[in-house]
Amino acid sequence: MTAPEVESVVSEAVRDGLAAAASAGVKIRELRELADLDEVYRLYNSIWRPDPKNPPVTTELLRALTKAGNYVGGAYDGNTLIGACVGFFGAPAEVTMHSHVAGVSSAARGRNVGFALKLHQRAWALERGVTAISWTFDPLIRRNAYFNLTKLAARPTEYLTNFYGPMADSINNADDSDRLLVSWQLDADAVQAAARSSVRSRPTSAVADSGGHASGSAFSTLSGHLAQMLREATVLLTSGSDGRPVVGESAGDGGTVLVGVPADVEGLRGNDPGAAKEWRLVLREVLGGLMADGARVTGFDRAGWYVVERPGKGLV
Repeated sequence: MTAPEVESVVSEAVRDGLAAAASAGVKIRELRELADLDEVYRLYNSIWRPDPKNPPVTTELLRALTKAGNYVGGAYDGNTLIGACVGFFGAPAEVTMHSHVAGVSSAARGRNVGFALKLHQRAWALERGVTAISWTFDPLIRRNAYFNLTKLAARPTEYLTNFYGPMADSINNADDSDRLLVSWQLDADAVQAAARSSVRSRPTSAVADSGGHASGSAFSTLSGHLAQMLREATVLLTSGSDGRPVVGESAGDGGTVLVGVPADVEGLRGNDPGAAKEWRLVLREVLGGLMADGARVTGFDRAGWYVVERPGKGLV
């Protein structure tokens, strides 16, 4: 991009971030003072309730990161910190950042505080010449997949098996920490559109009980080639009547496939740890296997489906 084009993208990113914060009813600012960083540490502890020996971050680490010029942003409702995001720079030649951890108080859920925090981080990064931010998330958690892939328009680049090792906290419950690594191209058209809230989920939620293909009614609002491709998508993983994973048959190489995840894996970890473990292993095999073979995750529906394009043919 030319210098004026870069300046325009940065200016729009700042405006989008401010608009998102106003819509969420919060003020977001960069945090550097020790007392503020200690608030972040305590907020994260209240969200994850981790083993005291393994907190998501420590105040000392946050202090060091900010002293080195990295990002810590906080969302405030009045004087109360209700959300925070922490990121650090990647290798200098790559002009990237890695967003290590972000969390919002349960009392503030549903207000799009997390969305506002990410847009603040995006504007902050663009102002410093960064063009991409990566982060990881648990692919079994439906709301996080929808948030990352649909609301933010980030795209998965790698399936990471047990990336952090077993995580002993109230959310992960010592489960293996499989993660999807995503890349957020900050100046991409899709990301700019998502920041303006113009991106909507593709309606891929209705799946036939037999035949292994998505039902046509789910795609009545789509047209032409895309609608036909999704009608013919093969279901490779879905949830059975008992809540456990059911693997479908692969229909050869190439084409669009749907990979489902459970409605509430966090609840399963507490109520049926065996089922949660089974979902972890099966998703690792199905989604991880697809990505290892060169398939691309092109979207996620709020109802719980990864839309995956295998090499050979599929979505364009």
